Formats: sequence, C-alpha cells, structure tokens
Amino acid sequence: MTNTLSPQATAEHPLQPFIEKLLRSEALLPDNATNRMEVVGILKSYGVVLDAYAQNLIYIADHQFLLLFPFFKYCNGEVTLPKLLKHWWHDRINYEYAEYCMRAMLWHGGGGLDTYLDSPEFQPRCEAAIQAKLSNNLLLQGLHRLFPDFLPEQVRQSAYYSALGQFWTVMSEMFLTLSDRYDQGQIQSIPEVVAHIKAGLVAAASQPIAYCVTIGDRDFDLIPESSGLTFLMDTAVPYVEAVFFRGTPFLGTVSYNAQAQQISSEQSRFAYGALYADPVPVGGGGIPPTLLMQDMRHFLPDYLADYYRQSLRGDEDVRVQITQSFQKSMFCVTSAALQGLLPHAPDTTEPQEQAANQAFLAYWMDRLMTSRLDVVQLPSR
Repeated sequence: MTNTLSPQATAEHPLQPFIEKLLRSEALLPDNATNRMEVVGILKSYGVVLDAYAQNLIYIADHQFLLLFPFFKYCNGEVTLPKLLKHWWHDRINYEYAEYCMRAMLWHGGGGLDTYLDSPEFQPRCEAAIQAKLSNNLLLQGLHRLFPDFLPEQVRQSAYYSALGQFWTVMSEMFLTLSDRYDQGQIQSIPEVVAHIKAGLVAAASQPIAYCVTIGDRDFDLIPESSGLTFLMDTAVPYVEAVFFRGTPFLGTVSYNAQAQQISSEQSRFAYGALYADPVPVGGGGIPPTLLMQDMRHFLPDYLADYYRQSLRGDEDVRVQITQSFQKSMFCVTSAALQGLLPHAPDTTEPQEQAANQAFLAYWMDRLMTSRLDVVQLPSR
C-alpha cells in the first residue's frame, strides 16, 4: 500500500497529531473495540510464545555454552525419542525466530550491553571462561590460538541469548497479565492497554541484567550485577531499535546484490523492522516472521480465532491476519516505550521541558514517516 504520511511544508511536524496523542497518554493506534480485541488477543498468544522463547534462550546460554555443534539446543535438556520425532515433524515451537531476533540485536548493537561486551572489563572474564571450558579440549585450544577472536564472539552471542531471554521473561508476564485484566473487564480502551505496558516497563526499568555460566564446579560472572546493566536501557531500548525499527531485509523481497543498491549501506538507515514490514509476504519461505506467526497461531484466544474466521478468506490467510494484529500491538508497545522514555512529564507546563518532549518525539516520528503508521489508522474491515 502506498504510504500517505509524506512530509509537508508546514511549521509543525507532519505527524504532530501523533505527537500530541502521545503527550496526552494516548496511543499511535486508534481506540476502538476491534483494535482493542485484536491487540489484547494477539499479545496473549505472543506472551505464551515469548515465555517458550525466553526459556530456550536462557537454556542455550547456560547449558550450551561454547558448544560448537549444539545439536539438541532446542530440546531444553530433554532429549527423548518422542520429542525428537515431534521436532523433526515440526510439531514444535519455532525457536529459530528467537535466535533471529537475538542476532538482529547483536548485529545492530547499541545500548550498554553492546558497550560492555566490547569493554576491557569483559575481556578477562570472557577469557577465563574460555580457558575453563577448553581445559581438556586440545582441538579447541589450538583453534583459539589460531583465531583468538572467534570464541570471544561466541561468548558475546551467549550473553545476548541470556539478555534477550531475561527481557522476554518480563514481557511475557506483562502481556499475559494484560490478557487476564482484559478478561476481567479492567481494560476498556487502547490507552489503557498502553498504560498497562508502560507501567510494566517502568516497574522493571532498573531490574539488573546479569549472566553467570557454570563450568565444572566454578561459576563465571560474565555480566556481573556490578556492571550496572538494566532491563530498560540496556535490553528493551536496543531491542526496540533492532527489531521494531531497523530489522533485516527479508530474502526474496529485496535484492541483496550490492550493485542494485536496494539495501542501504548504513545500518542506521535500515527500516525493515516490525513497524515497517509488509504483512503480505508472511507465510512464505525465507520470511522470518512466518515462524512467529505460525507459533502464535496455536495459542490464539477463541475470540480472536473466531474473528479471523469471519474474514473473507477465513483461515486461508490467517498468518497475514495475525501479522496485521501483531503490527497493531507493536505500535501500542512503541507508544508505551516512547511515553516511558519522555525526558519530562507529558503534562509539564515549563516551556523548556515542553520543547524537550517535542524534540524527543519529533525524532521518533521522523523515523516513523515511512512505517505502516498510516495503514493501522484504517478500519480493519
């Protein structure tokens, strides 16, 4: 669909109405009963899937540390023939999507976690863990001497496994609690959805992010609590940047040929994240969100599954419909995150503080100019 949110030659920001909505503690998504039902329903399913993703990421970080061929990493320590058969039959959670998000965070970087993993403080901790792991492995010792940067990069990746798992553990509980409140009649509007998510983000903002791995009978604090890494600024914000905004271009939708110049050479200009992606390709091979939508399909609440069946195509394009609902929910999460990160109270009467809030939101609105913000304003059917 053609984007209709083009810049205009006016004194105020082209998306000023959305800035004002955020300052009024509203949302980027219109408030109506259908949107509320879609957002809460899809976040309930997402919460169940996130919990499974988080458990597996933390398991891999803790128990598959520096295993170069972790064949059973998706089994969470339970390697049985029935489970392997279900895995090979693809009757399972698609944990590959969790790794896709983790690698997007690792690649795009940003935040205190990325800075710490490149710091002098981390390097000796990393090397100590590597030496302990390789103490009886002459082959890997030789590999480490030949390629001294290879294993430290694997340790950094393990740290991202753990950090993303910790982040998703909090978000999963937040979304499932939202669903419970909706079922109890406590959530009556989209702004109340945003307020719930914002309250959860603020409550967990200072929760420490730490990572300790056990090798033999010794514990190695790769990310100690003393590093000062926290939930909001060091995992949540980099996650929003990497997954909601930047993302990665989907194979088959753009050319990876450098001569075609369809992909920017500047990572900071990437706009392939959840707020920008076209839902239509979802369901096809090579499209990472297909894995997530397939997982969420199994945990849809009955009221949302019935809503999808009433569409013109019914269950035939349910993954696309799930993607559309999911995209709406991510604009709600983005609304909550931006409101929580405002430099000053949204209702401040101080001109300087008002200007700071305006500048902060204008920066993010600039980045949403080419997103699907215009599309989610349209009626669902």
